[in-house]
Amino acid sequence: MQLTSVIRRAAQANSKGMATIYKDRQQTWPEFVERVAKLAGVLQKAGMKKGDRVGMLALNSDRYLEYIFGVLWGGGVIVPMNLRWTPDENAYSIDDSGTEIMLVDENYTGMVPAIRGKSRSLKTLIFSGEGDTPEGMLNYNEIIEAVEAVEDAGRGGEDLAGIYYTGGTTGFPKGVMLSHRSLYISNLSNCREFCIPDGGSYLHAAPMFHLADGAASLAVTFAGGTHIMIPSFSPEAALKAIQDHRPTNVLLVPTMIQMLIRNPDFAKYDTSSLTTIMYGASAISETALVEAMSKLPHTKFVQAYGQTELSPVATILAPKYHVTDGLNSGKLRSAGKAVGTCELKIVDEQGYEVPTGTVGQVAVKGPITMLGYWNKPEQTAEVLKDGWVYTGDGGYLDDEGFLFIADRLKDMIVTGGENVYSAEVEQAVTKHPAVAECATVGIPHEKWGESVHSIVILKPDATATEDDIIKHCHNLIAGYKCPRSIEFRTEPFPLSAAGKVLKKDLRAPYWEGKERNIN
Repeated sequence: MQLTSVIRRAAQANSKGMATIYKDRQQTWPEFVERVAKLAGVLQKAGMKKGDRVGMLALNSDRYLEYIFGVLWGGGVIVPMNLRWTPDENAYSIDDSGTEIMLVDENYTGMVPAIRGKSRSLKTLIFSGEGDTPEGMLNYNEIIEAVEAVEDAGRGGEDLAGIYYTGGTTGFPKGVMLSHRSLYISNLSNCREFCIPDGGSYLHAAPMFHLADGAASLAVTFAGGTHIMIPSFSPEAALKAIQDHRPTNVLLVPTMIQMLIRNPDFAKYDTSSLTTIMYGASAISETALVEAMSKLPHTKFVQAYGQTELSPVATILAPKYHVTDGLNSGKLRSAGKAVGTCELKIVDEQGYEVPTGTVGQVAVKGPITMLGYWNKPEQTAEVLKDGWVYTGDGGYLDDEGFLFIADRLKDMIVTGGENVYSAEVEQAVTKHPAVAECATVGIPHEKWGESVHSIVILKPDATATEDDIIKHCHNLIAGYKCPRSIEFRTEPFPLSAAGKVLKKDLRAPYWEGKERNIN
């Protein structure tokens, strides 16, 4: 189970097929494998040894896919950098993982001085973008052309393949360790579950640093298909790419689906090539889903539920259940059934399985589970127990094995497909000199699913406005993590017997009348 074997197979089985299409650049699968083998040689010359971590901070492009497989081919471990994080946050993940080499494109070179000033680990920077190479960086194309291709390092199985950073319950990001085995098995399954045909084509509209896109990306590689990249999502860019390059598959988070189908020029574009839209990362309203299905009647819809710790897909709601009448109706609000590569159960607070229809915590087991959190044994032990990943999501199974997500047990907010841990937000808010206490919760939002809402108690005689606190947070954490709204109160927060803030009580008024407590 070597991930690099997948691209060798693609080059053999589809030797004349296009591997990547990005702007005016195209390459076949054999050409792609040659570039990957050369990049591996570049990285090894730069000091990368087996198991060393290599980061990338860049928008979507063909070079991002080359980075993923080039690092793996050379024996390294990928550490995709979150594009929406601040220099402080990215410097933390670089130093936490011990990343010494990082690729950067022209969109993020402005962030490099700040990252360099804060990071102790970073040594080598490779400019993978367009235009002039900034001082102190190596040029991606020049160094690839100057080296010979190297042999595959041969790592696979339980060897570490990637560290994917997620928000942290303690206010610090956690690096999820995924092996070649977990990613290989998960995406071999996803190729079928996502309805990707042999030689199909996939549009990278979601960000490539995110494992949601990574799941579809590896799946289409298993199919020997074509990767079509746009730098970042906009409804216009996605619609134009669909019309011009005619992909068969695309993965979109629910917010993107709504933006796409509600674009005023949607009907002007030819979207007939799309056989399947995969969606996930956050819940979608039934109204928006039905609207999308009616506007794209030739397209199948597949919902995926999971998390990074599961490589990342645990359940699939197949196309045949995306209907509003007939025998298969009534499942649109479910997250589907367990994929063939895992099993799941619903457990109570003591870890005992609960009866069908009873809400408890969703737990998942199988070869797709993570190795653990990088350098965080205590947090690993809290989540990974006897091979089971305890997801922190509350849900129940019906008598046909469909999973319904009912609530979020951990203090996490999902806004626009991004995970935000309340502890990170609270840590930023309470650094404001006027703030005494803060509790952050997710509240319903029409466009983003959930919105970050902070409830604040000010220090005696201190003053601050909503705008003051939100601006203060923007200097410390990524914009999507910052509160969208602030509520000031003077009475103490409700506490449990153990002295913890009862966030369920704080959230309750905002979710009154909702069928479930996440949107």
